[in-house]
Amino acid sequence: MYNVQNEMIFFDGIDINDYNPKNLRDSFGFVPQDNFLFKASISDNIKFFKEIYSDEEVTDAAKNSCIFESIMDFPKKFNTILGERGVNISGGQKQRISIARALIKNPEILILDDSLSAVDTITEAQILKNIRRTRKDKTSIIVAHRISQVLDADEIIVMDNGKIAERGTHLELIEKGGLYYDIYKSQFNGEKNGFKSEIS
Repeated sequence: MYNVQNEMIFFDGIDINDYNPKNLRDSFGFVPQDNFLFKASISDNIKFFKEIYSDEEVTDAAKNSCIFESIMDFPKKFNTILGERGVNISGGQKQRISIARALIKNPEILILDDSLSAVDTITEAQILKNIRRTRKDKTSIIVAHRISQVLDADEIIVMDNGKIAERGTHLELIEKGGLYYDIYKSQFNGEKNGFKSEIS
């Protein structure tokens, strides 16, 4: 966490410098690209070793991150011991357990930093749908390379060489025909019918 000048960043209308740093950190849930899992049970990894969460909350977090069914396939289910950094599970499973860890916290602000890169597009879409459903009145920030992850965002900020190149909704940026449009076209194979349906 870095210090910033006064009146540059506000959280619920209050300058973040006026918050207690611990309270501010507790308001965030962050899932980095490099997911770190401990040599412990799946349950403890989701709870982050905090006993304040019930088994039901652990299950709900697992379902919303679309890892529940995979966990049920393990002989010991939530008691399955993971290897250091989750070496005994797939990259997609690691990402989904890490997302469950953030979701169980129910933070005011959730940040996913390219945290769905190892997840297939169908599972990705379901996770994002669950996040929208369970976090209607909270802020979610998604850092992504795949446009499919931000299609339904209230605002999309397009970065180019560390600077904001464009911002707007998906349809606004498509109609603008700039950098976002070019990326979209390359990722969706330039299907003209798809563009027409998006814009109409």
